[in-house]
Amino acid sequence: MKRSVINQAYRDALACFGRGGWALPPRQRWDITDFGLGDFDRFGLTLVTLADEPEYCEKLMFARRGQSTPCHAHARKKEDLICRSGELTLKLWAARPLAGAAPARSFPVRLDGELAEVAAGAPLVLAAGSRVTLLPGVWHSFWPSSADCVIGEVSTANDDTADNFFMDPSVGRFPEIEDDEPPAVRLVRD
Repeated sequence: MKRSVINQAYRDALACFGRGGWALPPRQRWDITDFGLGDFDRFGLTLVTLADEPEYCEKLMFARRGQSTPCHAHARKKEDLICRSGELTLKLWAARPLAGAAPARSFPVRLDGELAEVAAGAPLVLAAGSRVTLLPGVWHSFWPSSADCVIGEVSTANDDTADNFFMDPSVGRFPEIEDDEPPAVRLVRD
């Protein structure tokens, strides 16, 4: 991933957060990724870790229409994904989806704190202010269905290096970076 793409994503996220009145803490931890796929416009996410404590983590994320986060699950992390602005679409599965398999049945998840049945693999649209609670082992992918979207995440302790399991084995959590210009922001892996 080129540093120039990272720098522009950082500026775009700051502008979006500013328009929404999101004040960031003095010491932010930025992570901007194309998941090692080399196509940030299709597979991109900009994340800011707001709190990273032994018991919990909070992140603010930014994505534009056309960008998706590839299907993945966590073995240990429980998380709430909250649409903070815009509209967020997710697909959820109770177990690892198998290519060519018949669609799985619905399963229970918490939507806005209430138990609801969700059809596995069907689009689930969250309006601004809505949230979904994902237990460990729930496979999920998500993307903005609006021009852009601010996504909140509140979760149990976060381990991005050992607790992200992607459907596609070519997907990686942290891309290689090509420094084609000086960094505008320090990333968690710098």
